[in-house]
Amino acid sequence: MQNVIIAKPYRFVAPHRGKLWWHLFRPLLPLYLRKSHGVVGVEFRGVERLRASLDAGHGIMLSPNHCRPPDPMVLGMLSCEIGRPPYIVASWHLFMQNAVQTFMLPRLGVFSIYREGSDREALKCAMQVTAAAERPLVVFPEGVISRHNDKLNHLMEGTALMARGAAKQRAAANPPGKVVIHPVAIRYFFDGDVRAAVAPVLRDIEHRLSWHAHEHLSVEERIAKIGGALLTLKELEYLGAAQTGELPGRLQRLIDRLLEPLEDEWLKGRREKEIVARVKLLRIAIVPDMANGTLSEVELQRRWRQLADIYLAQQLAFYPPDYLSANPTPERLLETVERFEEDLTDVARILTPIRAVVEVGEAIEVSPERTRGADGDPLMSTIRDRLEAMLAASLANGRGA
Repeated sequence: MQNVIIAKPYRFVAPHRGKLWWHLFRPLLPLYLRKSHGVVGVEFRGVERLRASLDAGHGIMLSPNHCRPPDPMVLGMLSCEIGRPPYIVASWHLFMQNAVQTFMLPRLGVFSIYREGSDREALKCAMQVTAAAERPLVVFPEGVISRHNDKLNHLMEGTALMARGAAKQRAAANPPGKVVIHPVAIRYFFDGDVRAAVAPVLRDIEHRLSWHAHEHLSVEERIAKIGGALLTLKELEYLGAAQTGELPGRLQRLIDRLLEPLEDEWLKGRREKEIVARVKLLRIAIVPDMANGTLSEVELQRRWRQLADIYLAQQLAFYPPDYLSANPTPERLLETVERFEEDLTDVARILTPIRAVVEVGEAIEVSPERTRGADGDPLMSTIRDRLEAMLAASLANGRGA
């Protein structure tokens, strides 16, 4: 399990308002993307839409999909393109990884949000910087990295909450102004021989499973065989036996086995529809008491085991059952193998060359008031519809770019 839960008292980390570190880091960003993430180039589309909002003096939020770890740095390249640094909302655990990251993130305009509880300081900061229209604010509405570029996770409604709060402040200003959200579609393309690139990873995973290397099989067949083995191992662990039936049903049964007992204990049986939302509610219930030092060691370890099960459920949900059917793209093969390795070792090796295409969508004007009676938040529905359409179009248009 990656270190995404910090059992310490939360303290809001505010962003630095200066631009010095952004200017210093700009020349290093392409090298960092290439060395740390294998991203050798970034292309931009629709930047004139963002420039128009900047020229109009609007409060601006950028709402990107979040499929790979380098997404924030890729958006950093967009900020270089427009000559304006952003503010970025990021999970607090990212500030707790190492001293360099703790030092650099605030200086590059990143501020924390506490995913395991309410965070009024983060919401207040997000609303204020957006209402002030000093820089665009980046909020990843999915909240977590999925590693599947073709499918969006559930979008958290905190994005709309921040945007409407800022819109109220802008409307009350003298003179009044607007807040707009630009959906941003980030699409990655692997421009090398993906089968050659993933072969060493597959061989290492097969060795980890005590198998001979199945080099006589196609990459697709090897991925399917490894995926089936890994799922069966978890079924044996949690369900007592390997399961039969179609893959979607098997995944759902295992996820429910992991989450439902915890939902019964911590949430009185409350269950959201989306896995990420279910995970979020459980973490909010379980984590806060772990930081205050009042729990016994036995109880603390019990909760860590529960959090490991919750983490596993979320990771299982990030394997779309149909993702490798019907002649999968090179990127789908790459993403699946990366997730295998990351789930087994917590680290996915860097495979290159990867090219990023970033498209800025049309501005969505934010009303200070939410439309009542709608099924779900209409603003988030609009953002989702725009992102899905842009991602689909970028897949069709980007391969030959």
